[in-house]
Amino acid sequence: MRDTNGDRQPGYRISSFFRRLLDLLPNKLVLPLFLAGGVIAGLGAYNLYVARAFSYLEDDPRACVNCHVMASYYQSWSRSSHAAQATCNECHVPQGSFPASLLFKAVDGVYHAAVFSARAEPQVIRPRDASSEVILENCIRCHTQLNTEFVKTGMVKYADVKNGRQKACWDCHRDLPHTRISNLASAPDAVVPFPASPVPSWLKAIME
Repeated sequence: MRDTNGDRQPGYRISSFFRRLLDLLPNKLVLPLFLAGGVIAGLGAYNLYVARAFSYLEDDPRACVNCHVMASYYQSWSRSSHAAQATCNECHVPQGSFPASLLFKAVDGVYHAAVFSARAEPQVIRPRDASSEVILENCIRCHTQLNTEFVKTGMVKYADVKNGRQKACWDCHRDLPHTRISNLASAPDAVVPFPASPVPSWLKAIME
């Protein structure tokens, strides 16, 4: 198909490219490749559904307890003074740029998913350097007036903290918001809004 200027439309060019690509493959490989692609796409879509990937596009702290190992951390946050003022994303995700926030969430999320799926999480979960830098920046962002007018500590950089030249906010404020004792065993009976099972009722009935 051509547009009013006589040029090929993008959809035609794409379909033509795929036809040429299929012509390069032996006929006996076309069906297996399509079947393999369908299986991979189906498993990927199912994994995104089970992991509730869509929930991470929002700002609801309940998304954190999609991974049950985060229960004690969700509970300590929910009972802290920060719960009324800041969500998990406001502390743990870069602010000011939606693409940057989304990219950070994606990278951090893939890392967490890999660690939790392999059951390789430590007993005491603490932020990595990249996360600590973001947390410190968000502490300063939320408490700018306190830092610049009252306490006059200035704008500390995480690189200075890591090199021992400065103190991070949590070096003094150790009990906020997750407390010093937060770990996987600190609240074994934590009451948190765990998500409902993604397994449909008809499949549960068959399994029983």
